[in-house]
Amino acid sequence: IIFNLCLGLIFLLGFFHMKNKNYIISKSHEGLLIPSTPCDTKTNVMFLKTHKTASSTVLNIMFRFAERYNLTVALPAGQLVHLGYPNTFLAHFVEEFQAIGQNYNIMCNHLRFNPSEVQKVMAANTFYFSILRNPIPLLESSYVYYKDSVPAFRTSKDVNEYLVSPMKYYHPANYEQNIYARNIMWFDFGYDNNAEDNKKYIQAVLKEIEQNFHLILIADYFDESMILLKHALCWDLDDVIYFKLNSRSQDTVQTLTPESEERIKAWCSLDWKLYLHFNQSFWRRLEETIGLEELEKEVNHLRMRQKELIETCLSDQEAVGKDHIKNKALLPFQSGATNILGYNLKQDLDNGTLRTCQKMVMPELQYTSYLYAVQHPHKKRKQLGLPLLWTTFQE
Repeated sequence: IIFNLCLGLIFLLGFFHMKNKNYIISKSHEGLLIPSTPCDTKTNVMFLKTHKTASSTVLNIMFRFAERYNLTVALPAGQLVHLGYPNTFLAHFVEEFQAIGQNYNIMCNHLRFNPSEVQKVMAANTFYFSILRNPIPLLESSYVYYKDSVPAFRTSKDVNEYLVSPMKYYHPANYEQNIYARNIMWFDFGYDNNAEDNKKYIQAVLKEIEQNFHLILIADYFDESMILLKHALCWDLDDVIYFKLNSRSQDTVQTLTPESEERIKAWCSLDWKLYLHFNQSFWRRLEETIGLEELEKEVNHLRMRQKELIETCLSDQEAVGKDHIKNKALLPFQSGATNILGYNLKQDLDNGTLRTCQKMVMPELQYTSYLYAVQHPHKKRKQLGLPLLWTTFQE
């Protein structure tokens, strides 16, 4: 027991040490690429994009990777922006599935997971991964983001009032519209988000997810997640570099009471157990495959490289509110009472740099539509009601 306690303490100290360090930024690129044993870059990758979990940032990483290696992305058919969500995924939700068959490399738009149908689209050697987030901040984020569109949220004053007695607002008759109000991650993985919290059932689901997915990341430790992903896929540091996308301004965050936090664990108990299980396996995997000391170094490198790109690309050096985004073609989709942040690029960037920077800040809907135009030039453009700047990206 004492040995285990010591081990836990060392782990925690290493973790806090990692979180609180002031990083020294160097302008040089030297030492950014850490030599490792040679491995094969994985180019067949399926990312299950969950809701309100930093997954738009991951989608942007996936799209840029697809472009870098000229890969084929399984994009939503026709005017869809999701792969049939919230319906359970079917292969024909993918554009030109009939013609392309199992020759897609990347799949990462929102879908409700259905392994047998996904396997019709993706090659047998596909790497499957997803991302989870602590259900406490996740529910608050969902509440603000979906306030106007989810019946259970609409009639309550704020998130704390909703959580005092969720069943007062949450009516099973509005099942489809209310999915964001309870166990949304459980639902995204293809399971019943109103299922009873039964130990045997939960164990069976966790086991099934472990069989279907090679890796589950944790949004609360996003940089550590990107390093783990880089290793698992044998990608370069620049393949997982990112600017945070689809985040909202702090002034729209509602403060949860301690009682509300406890209520979320009970109300979203399926998500809570899902998160606890995979948070544990996430840290275990990090320790076993990279080690906490090496992880700290690589997280530092990631942040150094990110800072360089911020200085290169962004005129404000940070994300700005929707009213301050000068180029409206780079305005992210706005929902509910949120103020979804975006970016302003520096003027006078050379063409190559401009293209790199544009792709890093391009919101999800615009990027999906742009890739669709590139991959399916003879099809009608996706009508997003947004300025058509992505046509100039193509040229």
